[in-house]
Amino acid sequence: MGYIDDAFARLKHNLEITQTEQNLAKARHEAIRNFVRSHWDLADDFLTGSYRRDTKTKKLKDIDIFVVLDADGTQAGFRNQSPIQVINALETLLRQKWSGAARDGMAIVVPYGPDDDVMSIDVVPAFKRAEGGYYIPNPSAANWLATNPKRHHELSIDKNADCDGKYVPFVKMIKGINRELGEPVSPSFLLEVMAQSLVKPPIGRYQDEIVLFLATAAERVSDQWPDPAGLGGDVNAVMNMTQKLTAASALNQARTIAERAVDLEDDGQDRAAYDEWKKLFGNRMTKP
Repeated sequence: MGYIDDAFARLKHNLEITQTEQNLAKARHEAIRNFVRSHWDLADDFLTGSYRRDTKTKKLKDIDIFVVLDADGTQAGFRNQSPIQVINALETLLRQKWSGAARDGMAIVVPYGPDDDVMSIDVVPAFKRAEGGYYIPNPSAANWLATNPKRHHELSIDKNADCDGKYVPFVKMIKGINRELGEPVSPSFLLEVMAQSLVKPPIGRYQDEIVLFLATAAERVSDQWPDPAGLGGDVNAVMNMTQKLTAASALNQARTIAERAVDLEDDGQDRAAYDEWKKLFGNRMTKP
């Protein structure tokens, strides 16, 4: 293995969630789930999102919990009300214990602290959908969205197996670049959806795969990227055209840096190549 290969091996390790971080996340999400379960009638509650799929970047922010309301329970009436009603009720409930809890879109965010290993947890109320999946409130459009995060998890597991375990680390790297760039691609889940389609096994060296992905992603970030579970709308619908053009420009700039890094490595200029990669990964890229 060369110097840059070693640097990427360290990067992969640095992006992995440590046992200490896992323990803290577990303590916090279980406390929230137990609290909601003790006050509301739930059919289910589970972790979802990128933390569940192991594609979360650090620091850990917005760990997602679904609390699935019992269709025959005390809170069943919320299903027939405006989505904002259940959101407001969940905010009021969580504030009894976490005074900083506040609504953010379809979730209630429980914050801890910007310096914490686990900065915040998102709690999303949901109802089971007869045809599979779940309905979650969408207050901005005053309707309910169909989604199936468990299907997203299955797809990620399958893709990672097809790619000999290299898909999940690759997605973390791409998300890490997006975070270092100031998150021009939103939501970051869009990068996973694109990777599901664009990354083909077998995955080669991470540095080469990143160049290929960034080039194609820059061209296609404005395309329609439907929910891979086949339920929700386009994953990039939250971005307007200006934001999509900004994202494409940022991805192209990142591609230019990545290409330069690969060229420098090919020329045997490993230290200079490392310095280029550091621009994309920040302090997650450490010297071998």
